[in-house]
Amino acid sequence: MPLPYDLCARLQNAFRARHRFVAVDHSTQNLGILSILFRAGFLSNITRGTIASPSPSDFERVGEAERRIWAELKYRDDRPVLSHMSLISMPSRRVFMDLGEIRRICSGRRAQTIKPLGMGEIAVVRTKKKEHEWLDAREALVLGIPGEVVCRAR
Repeated sequence: MPLPYDLCARLQNAFRARHRFVAVDHSTQNLGILSILFRAGFLSNITRGTIASPSPSDFERVGEAERRIWAELKYRDDRPVLSHMSLISMPSRRVFMDLGEIRRICSGRRAQTIKPLGMGEIAVVRTKKKEHEWLDAREALVLGIPGEVVCRAR
C-alpha cells in the first residue's frame, strides 16, 4: 500500500506547477483521501482512468498496474485552492485520537502534539469501520467514530 505522503507530495507539486490534472495510483486509500478533498472543495473533479487519460470506460479494460485516479485541481483567481498538505501520522509515529481529542483539534485547541485546525483546514481520519473508513475530522466527530489522524490540508 502506498504511503499517504506520496499523495500529499504529488498534489502539492501539481498545484505548484499549475497543472490542471494529476494522476495517482488507484488504491482505496488514495480514493478515500481524494474524495474527502473533493467534498471539502479542494478539487474540482475525481475520475478513474488509465495512465494515458482520465477515461472510466478504459479503466475497466486495463490491468491493475495501469489504473489511475485522476483529480482535477481547483484554482481561484489564478491561485491554488490547496496551499499546503502535510502528514500527521507517519509510519514511525502513528497518531490515534479518541473523540475528545478530535473535538479539541476541531474546536481550536491542541491535542497530543497536533496543532488545532484553522479556518478552511481539514484533517483526514482513518477509522476501523469499513463503511466509514475515510472521514474528515468533523465528520468523524459527528458520527462519533475515533481513528488515526492521517493528514491535514489547507
